[in-house]
Amino acid sequence: MSADELADAREVCDARINLSMATSYQTENGDITKVNSVERAAYAFIPQTPIRSTDAHLEEFSEAMRTVAKTLRQVVEGKAAAQAEAAEWKRKYELEVASKEHKHHNVIKGCSNYGKDKLEELSSQMALETASIDQTSCCGNHGICSHQILQDECPGPNRIADEKIVGRKAPFRLLWGCDGDKNDQHRRDFVSFEKGDIKTAERSNKQILLKWESPPQTVLLVTKPNSNSVLALCAEMVRWLKEHNNMNVIVEPRVSKELLTEDSYFNFIQTWNNDQEVKALHTKVDLIVTLGGDGTVLWAGSLFKGPVPPVVAFSLGSLGFMTPFPSEQYRECLANVLKRSFSITLRSRLQCHVVRNAAKDEVEIEEPILVLNEVTIDRGMSSYLTYLECYCDGSFVTCVQGDGLIISTTSGSTAYSLAAGGSMVHPQVPGILFTPICPHSLSFRPLILPEYVTLRVQVPCNSRGQAWASFDGKGRIQLGPGDALICSISPWPVPTACLVDSTTDFLRSIHEGLHWNLRKSQSFDGPPA
Repeated sequence: MSADELADAREVCDARINLSMATSYQTENGDITKVNSVERAAYAFIPQTPIRSTDAHLEEFSEAMRTVAKTLRQVVEGKAAAQAEAAEWKRKYELEVASKEHKHHNVIKGCSNYGKDKLEELSSQMALETASIDQTSCCGNHGICSHQILQDECPGPNRIADEKIVGRKAPFRLLWGCDGDKNDQHRRDFVSFEKGDIKTAERSNKQILLKWESPPQTVLLVTKPNSNSVLALCAEMVRWLKEHNNMNVIVEPRVSKELLTEDSYFNFIQTWNNDQEVKALHTKVDLIVTLGGDGTVLWAGSLFKGPVPPVVAFSLGSLGFMTPFPSEQYRECLANVLKRSFSITLRSRLQCHVVRNAAKDEVEIEEPILVLNEVTIDRGMSSYLTYLECYCDGSFVTCVQGDGLIISTTSGSTAYSLAAGGSMVHPQVPGILFTPICPHSLSFRPLILPEYVTLRVQVPCNSRGQAWASFDGKGRIQLGPGDALICSISPWPVPTACLVDSTTDFLRSIHEGLHWNLRKSQSFDGPPA
């Protein structure tokens, strides 16, 4: 090849390289449709180059041009892919932000129906839950402190300016112990994943103990009504608490009137006059003492819509599944409770919401109702079978056709649920009992569901009749077609003091109250001849 031909070839090569670089620059600035122009230009140049010799330099030059074209194509395609991926991520982010803003707008719109008081109440409740989650605020390394369960301030915006109930709560700590002895050794994890294996860890068999960090100052006495013997015992107990322990005593307005009518000595007792003072009780009361049966314990628990102080229940009723303490020994029993650690049973409560069919959304629901035993949905005065649709965490369970349905806590397993064929369950077993009442099906057996589920019982729109819901045997509410009842475990249990421990008290109650498995022993006439 002559010098002139080589010069011409180089000029053509330089021109086409400039054209390829210009195309690459356009692609980097957004013209993605010209990605392959570089490769086409490079390969189009090669056969048009006037190569008339087998000179080694020209062959190396041609191979280098192919490599350059391939490399430029990869760079341009990578840049275009990166820009497309960045645009897709930007689009997803904008959609997510728009979705969150839409949800936030809907929540604010739905909560606008609540009113100022209810919004502040919800804020207070969220503050309580946040405080209970914060582990750094716990005052001890073992056990559960009262600061995580009870608050020193009354939730909600309505504070009482002139409070008649005075005093400050005594802090306490929940410990893990065995046989009444202090023992901080306990296990929190139920499942371990060591070395890739799933193994059930050792469960704690320790009893929960309550230990006062300072002496309790205020006690609330709740008594069975219409009983002269109970009123006499109440007066005697109030004297003893004031004279020997110098405690503030709070009683119901009915009891206060009866005691003041009997003797002016009781003018030191305190009571409440309105619902706002009742809502503030949990911030002042250290201990609840009940004089009556299980119904009195249920009534005492219903006074507290949030945290419940420890309950010491004296037996003055009939069966007494939740009243282990003998009333004749109240001095010894109360002295032990006030000055020593004692075992408690954390009895779960159901939190029930009634959602009306006329409500536009889930925000427009009635106030929650807390029950310690059970909520019952029955047919009331109607002659038709109850027709109910049941869902568990959104999954369909069954349709109930019969006299009704009982949704019970484990503490209520020895009440109405037992009469309807349900099982007796230890009160500290976490669960919800699902028991039908006279179902029109031989295969409809009771269920025990885990405590973390949410149950929804709805009256279908095509139901022939109404349904009625009652809560711990009172407060009946009518449910029409389309209305629903939502039940879940409340975060606020009722802590009841044990005479011995939780298991011993439970077994004693079913032996003495129900004569469980009581029969004559099989006779023994000696070995056969």
